Amino acid sequence: MNDPRIDGYARALFEVARADGTLEEVEDELFRFARSFESTESLRSALTDDSIPPSRRQGIVEDLLGDSATPTTVQLISLVVGLGHGHDLVDIIDALVARASASKNLALAEVRSAVALSEDQQSRLRAALANATGQQVNLKVVVDPKVVGGIVATVGDTVIDGSIRTRVDQLKARL
Repeated sequence: MNDPRIDGYARALFEVARADGTLEEVEDELFRFARSFESTESLRSALTDDSIPPSRRQGIVEDLLGDSATPTTVQLISLVVGLGHGHDLVDIIDALVARASASKNLALAEVRSAVALSEDQQSRLRAALANATGQQVNLKVVVDPKVVGGIVATVGDTVIDGSIRTRVDQLKARL
């Protein structure tokens, strides 16, 4: 079920990035920030703690991202956190990424891998997922050590699990 508040923020942030002409870069930076936010308890705690003044939470974002992200990305995250919506940050960013993919007529493909993928690997994976799903994809790669080896790809409601962990589990079940 879509939350109108989440969709409203995502739409607004999308429009700001598009008007700024940095949508593709901002979308990628926001996606990577959301994955870090999800996996880092101390960051999540600091940016969602209402006892920390909004200006301090915004300062944390600015200190953390500094020159490593576009000013638009830093401002958008600071805005959401400063308004006290840090708890919704991942949902807002994920809705923005989905909106950006849809604006390019692409399906969003989130791929989890134990290691970073090279550009060549990403290109081949993008082609394979497009072939498997019948849709061109906006590939978002997340390095996730829990995968152990191989990849787990999610395109819409379709999950393609090529991880070693799953293969081992399947072998155990057969034995």
